[in-house]
Amino acid sequence: MTKIHDTIAEVTARIEARSKDSRAAYLEMIRARRPSGFARSKLTEGNLAHASAGCAVMDKTQLLGSGWPNIGVITSYNDMLSAHAPFEHYPEIIRDEARKNTATAQIAGGVPAMCDGVTQGQDGMELSLFSRDVIAMASAVSLSHDAYDAVLNLGVCDKIIPGLVIAALRFGWLPHLMVPAGPMPSGLPNPEKQRIRQEFALGKVGRDELLRAESESYHSQGTCTFYGTANSNQMLMEVMGFHLPGAAFPNPGTPLREALTRATVRQALSNSIKGEYRAAGEMVDARTFVNALVGLMATGGSTNHVLHIPAMAAAAGYEVTLEDFADVSAVVPLLCRIYPNGPADVNHFHAAGGMGFVVGQLLKAGLLQGDAAGAFGPISTYSQEPWLDGDVLKWREAPTESADLDIIRPIEDPFSSSGGLQMLDGPLGRGVIKISAVKPERHVTEAPARVFESQEAVKAAFQAGELDRDVVIVVRFQGPAANGMPELHGLSGAIGALHDKGHNVALVTDGRMSGASGKFPAAIHVGPEASRGGPLARVEDGDIIRLDAIEGRLELHVDEREFEGRKPVPFRPNTSSMGLGREMFGGFRSAVSNSEQGGSVFSMLGGV
Repeated sequence: MTKIHDTIAEVTARIEARSKDSRAAYLEMIRARRPSGFARSKLTEGNLAHASAGCAVMDKTQLLGSGWPNIGVITSYNDMLSAHAPFEHYPEIIRDEARKNTATAQIAGGVPAMCDGVTQGQDGMELSLFSRDVIAMASAVSLSHDAYDAVLNLGVCDKIIPGLVIAALRFGWLPHLMVPAGPMPSGLPNPEKQRIRQEFALGKVGRDELLRAESESYHSQGTCTFYGTANSNQMLMEVMGFHLPGAAFPNPGTPLREALTRATVRQALSNSIKGEYRAAGEMVDARTFVNALVGLMATGGSTNHVLHIPAMAAAAGYEVTLEDFADVSAVVPLLCRIYPNGPADVNHFHAAGGMGFVVGQLLKAGLLQGDAAGAFGPISTYSQEPWLDGDVLKWREAPTESADLDIIRPIEDPFSSSGGLQMLDGPLGRGVIKISAVKPERHVTEAPARVFESQEAVKAAFQAGELDRDVVIVVRFQGPAANGMPELHGLSGAIGALHDKGHNVALVTDGRMSGASGKFPAAIHVGPEASRGGPLARVEDGDIIRLDAIEGRLELHVDEREFEGRKPVPFRPNTSSMGLGREMFGGFRSAVSNSEQGGSVFSMLGGV
């Protein structure tokens, strides 16, 4: 086996060391619930009668007899969202495959699945990040019936997968697998979509043309095809071992997709006490989360995972820090150019070699830890890809050569020598910047600040021509405790247009950008956040800010004593923040951790 890269081994060891006590408490919790028989054997006769009353007769007989294992299904199905619409018919497939393998399956519960694409720039986006923790809690309620021997989690998009993983790890004595739906077929080419968005921001095209372009891009069932958070999720589930190998990107409604779904049912049963028991919480360890960091950097994945990976790790008793992200990024080369880091979409990526090729390259370089466990087997087996031999699902080694070097490259000839995610530190706080799509000459930006407290104010200033110059746009009071940390992706068109005019322009915010953040420098997740008195609350218009993505610095050229003497601008909650249920999340905003700790309302380290 290839020797593990020294930095990867070092990061893994220090995560294990700093998490020793919390991981031990976690393992004690889940091992106390290790099953000795089928779960429902613990239920009373009355409990069991309620649990089986609504089932088909053929399933009820087995549930009452306790002779077959029972799979619980958590589903994020709704028919508004393209990525989750395919799940409508999965329960029938899962039940049928379970019966064929002497098992039963029940829908344990449903979780909300909101789409950031629908809520971008809208009031509902303030619930987006918190929906992850709601999903985790809804999963916990669903699984609290404690009648399941394995769990299948049906989910794809931004907060849904992290929420499902958090719950899966808190119910870590059970085997868990994620069941994806796949991306929609390719639509309007991404560069053309981006061009029309920017022309709309500049007033050169109207809403009719913009709507046509958006509709041609997002046009059918399946995940959006750009490499944002949703598709980064699918990549993570492979390198973390929660998928079957190669399950991420086959399209919905294809024979291969159904075959993979059926195989996932069989694998869940094999991982239950009916087979070779494989508890999810023991399957993962520090190597799992370092592999997640490696996959994120190698593919240029979503910055939102700087929030989600620490939150998922904490659910299993591990602490992952920004330094871990930065150190892994420094040694993992960028192997992929997928929109917004290039013109290709995930279908092109999949055709050019896809996940199997990437995993194989990272294993060869000692960057991915192949001895880490997965639901299918060790991660070393995830360099395979699925295929159909007639009606029979089989796996074969993925290609060892890229089919398109403009999309995916071998480890010896990467697009860049690092993963493109840089930690930033300085007098304005700590944050991150994604530079994989930013031209090298833009990696350092120094300009006067213009300070805003909402996306709408930035857009109004842009339309008025007030930003047509070198400028660092500061958008504060956008953190989890202020307003739930909505994405600021709605600013991409305006800031991108300023960038294309040749201005030295950057964004600095305690909020977050989309997984589709792209070509201009953006310092995001800057903390401590302004609403809790962080340094951004003292920045004024005209202050000179230097964003240096090379050295990892976020500097402020203002006399230190003067800056410290400024009174922070107080956070004043928007009086319009009522409605759409936002007022129901006041407790979340007051309890939420900072963005470095995942922006979570849970306190799980140490087994709490």
